[in-house]
Amino acid sequence: MARTTKRIGILTGGGDCPGLNPAIKWVVNTALDERTGSTKKVRFEVLGIREGWRGLSDIFIASAEDCKKYTVALNEDVVRTWDRFGGTMLGTSRTNPFDPGNDRSEQLLYNLQHLNIDYLVAIGGEDTLGVAHTLNQMGIKVIGIPKTIDNDLMGTDYSLGFESAVQIITEEIDRLRTTAGSHKRIFVVETMGRHSGWLALEGGEASGAYIILIPEYDFEVERIKELVEEGVERGHRYAIIVVAEGAKPKGSDLFVRSSQIDGFGHVALGGIGEFLACKIEKDTGLETRSVVLSHLQRGGTPTSYDRRMGRYFAIAAVDLILKEDFDRMVSYQKGIISSVPLKEAVGKTKKVNIKRYYDTKLYNGTRTMLLDHLGQNGGGNNTLNKLTYSIINGNEKRKSSFWGFFR
Repeated sequence: MARTTKRIGILTGGGDCPGLNPAIKWVVNTALDERTGSTKKVRFEVLGIREGWRGLSDIFIASAEDCKKYTVALNEDVVRTWDRFGGTMLGTSRTNPFDPGNDRSEQLLYNLQHLNIDYLVAIGGEDTLGVAHTLNQMGIKVIGIPKTIDNDLMGTDYSLGFESAVQIITEEIDRLRTTAGSHKRIFVVETMGRHSGWLALEGGEASGAYIILIPEYDFEVERIKELVEEGVERGHRYAIIVVAEGAKPKGSDLFVRSSQIDGFGHVALGGIGEFLACKIEKDTGLETRSVVLSHLQRGGTPTSYDRRMGRYFAIAAVDLILKEDFDRMVSYQKGIISSVPLKEAVGKTKKVNIKRYYDTKLYNGTRTMLLDHLGQNGGGNNTLNKLTYSIINGNEKRKSSFWGFFR
């Protein structure tokens, strides 16, 4: 019996990151694999959309030249090596086709029909998937794959790019340690993280940062000064402080690098690292420098974890198409690949649970994991963390408010 042919369109939107190309590759491989074709009722073609939503909404695609500019036919040979590369081979943009100030939805809907796209797979974060959800309400059959180095999408424990970005933070801080120790300097490292502190928190934990500052908990500059000076008194040569771009002192506004608003209503944050470095140096007299990791966090090759997760998410996305279960985002929760409605993934942000994962006294990751059964919560406000730690060394009792991350 002859099978009908359907076309899958695939795009990547928002900021780039490692893990996108593995997902693209495995959507193609899974959809086109003839070895499993006998179990499928349809035969698929896959069309790559260049430059994210811009590729579908920039113009009314009419000519062959237009198609070549904004699309690319994908097959197993084309994508064979893509999974080893970072970024996105399809290109990306922060285009919002439903931007009230520049609505391009008419072009978008026309082009989807003109290109004979039956199903659309969108790989991106809250903004990209928000557009996908809107399109589904307009009759377009869409599936979402979660991608954001902030790891702040609701409905999934993991988003593509996060682990690679954490690895980059760890490697860069490892490099900073040699110069910090040589010159007895404090380094303030600013990471991405607009409203959620997962990247700063887990990057800081992995790299052994002494202080970690996140958007979910406004910090006191005086407390940072106390912690830094305490380390100096113990004879340590330097400190690494990790701060998310969206973190701020109590009573302060967000630090904005540029007031220009993008198509999704966001301004560019930045500057908290330099502010904090200047403040520490002024208040303590200790030489302090700031480093903004910025787009370094998005670069490089994907880790093995992001390569695997890109593969798993992509296979699940094709499964959802075969099941005709649309307006959903593939998801990873409690160790299982599943899916959730797109409406549950957009419009809200997954934030760090302060009580469980953050120590509000030490400005670092939690020092407890298994104390819930004692009537104590798992984070920074539990009884243990309210106490001053006592370290017994022979007959000498030395009190310390931290466990020696200040190396």
